[in-house]
Amino acid sequence: MDSKPSPRARALRVTLITLVGVAIIAAIAYRSITFVNQPQQRRGRFQDGGNQPVGVARIGRGDIRLTLRALGGVTPLATVTVIPQISGQLMSVGFKEGQLVHKGDFLAEIDPRPYQIALEEDVAQLARDEATLRQARMDLDRYKTLFDQQSIARQTYEDQVWIVKSDEGTVDFDKAQIKSQQLNLVYCHITAPTDGRVGLRLIDPGNYVTAGSSSGIVVLTRLSPTTVEYAVPEDALPQIMARVQGGNKIPVTVFDRANVIQLGSGEFSAIDSQVNTTTGTVMLRANFENSDGKLFPSQFVNVVMLLDTLQHVVTVPVSAVQRGAPGTYVYLLDESNTVAVHPIKLGAQDGDFYEVTDGLEPGERVVTDGADRLRDGAKVTIPISSAQTDAGGPRDHPPGSHSHHGQGGDRPHGSWHRRNDGQPGEGGQQRSDASQGPPPGR
Repeated sequence: MDSKPSPRARALRVTLITLVGVAIIAAIAYRSITFVNQPQQRRGRFQDGGNQPVGVARIGRGDIRLTLRALGGVTPLATVTVIPQISGQLMSVGFKEGQLVHKGDFLAEIDPRPYQIALEEDVAQLARDEATLRQARMDLDRYKTLFDQQSIARQTYEDQVWIVKSDEGTVDFDKAQIKSQQLNLVYCHITAPTDGRVGLRLIDPGNYVTAGSSSGIVVLTRLSPTTVEYAVPEDALPQIMARVQGGNKIPVTVFDRANVIQLGSGEFSAIDSQVNTTTGTVMLRANFENSDGKLFPSQFVNVVMLLDTLQHVVTVPVSAVQRGAPGTYVYLLDESNTVAVHPIKLGAQDGDFYEVTDGLEPGERVVTDGADRLRDGAKVTIPISSAQTDAGGPRDHPPGSHSHHGQGGDRPHGSWHRRNDGQPGEGGQQRSDASQGPPPGR
């Protein structure tokens, strides 16, 4: 029996499949068109017509710190390689590796016996030469008496004069030799040339060391006080030099490699004499007491240099600032909780806050959270948790500290440069990006 379907059945099946496909495509197209035409605030999880909840901050006034950030390294005031100044066998070592020592503390001893023997020989030689000198002087006195009586030739008297002078020179040489041997004995007893920490021992007792050995015995590094050297762009020089020439102290704070832990607070001390033409930077130095030893020699650090503080200026949270076709703007709330796109001009940034040079006044409210789904004229609701948020600025943070408000907790703390086009200056964050496009609904 043949089980193959008839041609009419196959044609009917193809027709049904085609109709189902057309229906599916039509449904998809209809859904897409209705979604596009649907008001934006009714899409997604707000399709029930409810207003979108947003975070809000009230504009206030505060202080904005103008800071310069740089990368630097801890540079000790003194790093000394203890090198033997005489040759001999290293008899003992008087320090432990990593020990903190003070100037004059015993470090090592070289065998003093050869130099003690040499000293005794020089002392004996001096005694012999002094006796010879005394005899020559006695002969000179006799020759002078005879020469005055014209009993001897003038040449004999003058020869004796020069013999006395030669013996005097020999005695002076012997005395210098004795001082040299005494100094060698001092060099046998090696002491710390400065306060600091000794590193790993470079040679063990029992070895023969030579004067001027390049390896040395140990490296001694002074830890407190210490300095940090760092490079800044040459464009920052005018503002730095203005502060220096005005006699102002410039606070400097350093953080660890992760830019989280504060390692110390110090003060700017010196500037290099010229700009590095290869990098376009100039080296600066800052002094730190480092009494707690947190700054370790050659350690990599992040440097925050406080150049100035703008007092009592209008500030806005970084999280409230948007960028798009209107430029830099915020979503401003009116009394009916309706948002409006409001262009503003920004100055310097300090942590989580910008200085506002134009466009906002204290007391106005701006959206800080949820702005990605807003459009001009949209209605919003304000949760109780954010209703009292104040954008008064970073009043309570010391220079270089890390604030943790909103999304800018890890951003640099300010800028050394202010711009007049409403954008943050050099060192500021969140620069305008054309790829972000216009705000929704515009």
